[in-house]
Amino acid sequence: MTTITVGDTVRANYNSGKYIGEVMEDRGKRFLIKVLAVEKHPMQGDLHNPGQVDGVFFHERKALAHYEKMNVVKSAVHPFEGEVPDYNQSLHEAIDNQKQKLALKDSEFNQKALEWIKGLEEKYYTKSYYK
Repeated sequence: MTTITVGDTVRANYNSGKYIGEVMEDRGKRFLIKVLAVEKHPMQGDLHNPGQVDGVFFHERKALAHYEKMNVVKSAVHPFEGEVPDYNQSLHEAIDNQKQKLALKDSEFNQKALEWIKGLEEKYYTKSYYK
């Protein structure tokens, strides 16, 4: 088992997304991590009722912002090897990957999730892509 310490670059799963970040603090059972890049965009919809759109609250989930901090349980944190990608580029790629995955299957859930992802792009992300 690899020991992770303050200052290490890590990969962390957080609220259905996956991020690359820097460990800022060891908080016992959790690490405080500063977001440096997005590896997987969070899923849209109700995580407790995946794939459903009727009778559930369909959540909009944005990716965490550049340098935003997350308090992550240690079991969801793993060492990251390699060069940390640019945040804006990584966000753009994560969104594209999510859209491609959703487009593979024509379902009511995927259509709605794709619609929400496109809404996030228009409202929040387009500015980030072109900084």
